Amino acid sequence: MPVIVTAVFEPLPDSRAAAKQAIQAALPAVHEEAGCVHYALHDAADGSLVLIEKWESQELLDAHSAGAPVARLNDSLAGLLRSAPTVTLMTPLPGGDPAKGQI
Repeated sequence: MPVIVTAVFEPLPDSRAAAKQAIQAALPAVHEEAGCVHYALHDAADGSLVLIEKWESQELLDAHSAGAPVARLNDSLAGLLRSAPTVTLMTPLPGGDPAKGQI
């Protein structure tokens, strides 16, 4: 069963560009991880940075969470964020048009 994740990062004042760069630098390594379907960074209207992720399974997401790319990302974000990212895990509930009713 796929798992959808949002990770919301709230950069400190004057640290937004550095936080954005740190997350963008992590994207290629994460994209190569087993089970990664989507791992995409977005600008939010409130100034936060949001990763929207899709993983093939909880097991593969757990491996990602414990892996080297996340450890490097966490190290590169040290001192740039107001607090730890807010991470939300979700289970898809597809509906309507199969191509549009799920991520």
